[in-house]
Amino acid sequence: MAVPKKRTSKAKKNARKANWKNQAKIESQKALSLAKSVLTGKSNGFIYNSSEIAEPISE
Repeated sequence: MAVPKKRTSKAKKNARKANWKNQAKIESQKALSLAKSVLTGKSNGFIYNSSEIAEPISE
């Protein structure tokens, strides 16, 4: 199994964590933007069947 040879510095660890958090922030903004556009009906890049969503399934 692979084992690190030396300890990772705080700066490198913090930089990696900041990069990971920034990527998550960007993706969450994209998801929120898509949700807003679907709710307003202005979405062009997202295709869905609105009749299936509006009607609840009853069995």
